[in-house]
Amino acid sequence: MKSATGKKKRPPADVIGWREIVALPELGLPSIRAKIDTGARTSALHAEDQEIYDRDGRTWVRFRLPGSRYHRDMQVEVPVADARDIKNTSGVPEQRLVIETLLILGHHHWHVEVSLANRENMGFDMILGRTAVRGRNVLVDPGRSFLAGEPVVPGTKASGSDA
Repeated sequence: MKSATGKKKRPPADVIGWREIVALPELGLPSIRAKIDTGARTSALHAEDQEIYDRDGRTWVRFRLPGSRYHRDMQVEVPVADARDIKNTSGVPEQRLVIETLLILGHHHWHVEVSLANRENMGFDMILGRTAVRGRNVLVDPGRSFLAGEPVVPGTKASGSDA
């Protein structure tokens, strides 16, 4: 579709709230409450008892994600994508492991980078930073919550595709 000026017209953006329910199916996580934090560059996931190990010449991490009302206590194993300095909520850089995983937000799904952090004193087990939502045609309404609906996992009856 083109506008009157001949430029390609972008479809209207989906509006999401400042907090949403998302899924991380590659980690075995069907739903988790996430704070959409455009002030944070990198997304973060609460991870306890992190253990780094090698598997087939690649670095992996094993960690525990404590249970909540949205998911059970679980052990996760995943390849490490990177290790980098990321500023914590106090603005102090700390070395964190970064993983890549599929994120499902409503009917949207795409791969994101997520740092593993101790978020036990935070209100959300996950924050979704601005690089995760940049270029995804979503707008954040800071006064509303849970606008995207339940995560729609690809391959299920209600699934659509926009990866």
